[in-house]
Amino acid sequence: MCTTCGCGGNHPHTHTHVDENGNLITHTHEHHEHQHGESDLHSHDAAVGTERAIAIEEDILSRNNAVANENRDYFRQKHILALNFVSSPGSGKTELLCATIKAAGEKLTISVIEGDQQTSNDAERVRATGVQAHQINTGKGCHLDAEQVRHALGHMQLSDNSVLFIENVGNLVCPAEFDLGEAHKVVILSVTEGEDKPLKYPDMFRASDVMIINKVDLLDYVNFNIEACEEYARRVNPKIRILRVSSTKGDGLDKWITWLEAQKTLASL
Repeated sequence: MCTTCGCGGNHPHTHTHVDENGNLITHTHEHHEHQHGESDLHSHDAAVGTERAIAIEEDILSRNNAVANENRDYFRQKHILALNFVSSPGSGKTELLCATIKAAGEKLTISVIEGDQQTSNDAERVRATGVQAHQINTGKGCHLDAEQVRHALGHMQLSDNSVLFIENVGNLVCPAEFDLGEAHKVVILSVTEGEDKPLKYPDMFRASDVMIINKVDLLDYVNFNIEACEEYARRVNPKIRILRVSSTKGDGLDKWITWLEAQKTLASL
């Protein structure tokens, strides 16, 4: 079990991170089986192993948070509103980004960092709207980290008083732990998923300031209790702001843009 990323099992698993020079570093963790009757012999080793895993996790998160604070200082200096877009795969994050860019028009200057394990498909979709997009491929990595974002910033020309969307890897577990230097996490949940996602993945919804319920144009065709979903989210995070949006039909985009404009104004102070 890798306590930092929350994955593991009976097979080797790998995590990929970017070092301070922008190089992809891959770590492989092996799972070792023990023979029956060795429990007493290995109980101490297991306790030591757990302590070591916790220490490694704390060290990784500590180093990540230090870089995240540097990113945050950079955003503050340039009065950039940085948002960490998180969700499970298929929620419609990229479609929402493209719809947001089109709906905002000249009201907002927008740039995007795209995180995916493979391909640059989403970055190309975003660039087709006319804005700057930088692709990060994490390989087997299940989330973006602050160093990857810092490395991406070195390859981008961000305008002062602008908005930066960081579209994270589709995952409702690991990205909850990793601060990227953003002002807010925005979690997207589509009506084609279960309304109980906030209860199943409470860390993510607790860490997010905004929940966007996407694809509301499909409510008549799916079994999704939107009121229950909102109640579950507020049960986990009473302060979470909830917006209902259809990226394809445009429902709710005006309220979303209004919120973005207000947050950008705060970032510009």
